[in-house]
Amino acid sequence: MAVVTTTEYGALPAIQITAADGSQATVSLFGAHLLSWKTGDGKERMFVSAQTPLDGSKAIRGGVPVIFPQFNVRGPGLRHGFARVSTWHLTASGGDGGQSFLEFSLNQNDLAPDHAQAWPHAFELTLRFTLHGDSIDARFTVHNTGAQAFPFGVALHTYYDVGHLAATSISGLQHVRYTDHHQNTREQEHPALHFTEKHDRMYQSTPALTLNTANATLRLEQHGYDNWVVWNPGEDDAKALVDLADEEYLRFVCIEPARIDQQQLDAGATWTGSHRITAD
Repeated sequence: MAVVTTTEYGALPAIQITAADGSQATVSLFGAHLLSWKTGDGKERMFVSAQTPLDGSKAIRGGVPVIFPQFNVRGPGLRHGFARVSTWHLTASGGDGGQSFLEFSLNQNDLAPDHAQAWPHAFELTLRFTLHGDSIDARFTVHNTGAQAFPFGVALHTYYDVGHLAATSISGLQHVRYTDHHQNTREQEHPALHFTEKHDRMYQSTPALTLNTANATLRLEQHGYDNWVVWNPGEDDAKALVDLADEEYLRFVCIEPARIDQQQLDAGATWTGSHRITAD
């Protein structure tokens, strides 16, 4: 049986679920933000900066920020959207058959007035995190509940705790095209991507990737998204981020399933994206 409890993470109200095998997830109501995922062996798989505010005053640096309705500045609204800085509702939880889940929702009535004015559309977002064995699934659903189509972009901006960046690589991207932060479009030549400098790359989607670190191997799968975004700020950019300690960039890599460019969702229509992380 899964055990669901209310807790606090910093000053943020959060929900924690512990599965029968000991695996555990902690999700803040602020942003429906996955702050911690521990597999049954007790190992933490997510990275959260020690410098990030945990009081709801700004978006959280680490875990899994939910990006909606736009990625970065690819849209007219708030950078990376309002979902990660809005308060969601826990709408369902439980566990059976070896699976334990938490489900959160957000709609237009939950938005701060300035966010609702800037994005005046009727919608329902649902995000369900499911633990099963050494995997966690994130199922993200966008439902247009209004009478007019609206455009949206989306991403799950996942920060992985890799321990040591120099011992980290990503495989599964060879021959995949990407655009980097200089707006250069290339095809990755090497079988594995290593981190020796800043990386900010938007790859075309593939069904799966493998993240190799000094102490773990994670398999990442996605369906419904268009891109993988791979990001690490490197030394210089890390020093410019006030919510990241100067050396913390050496401890994480962001790999996120995404739909970078905003696409139309018709009135009454639903889009679903799924993402599974498995620790081998």
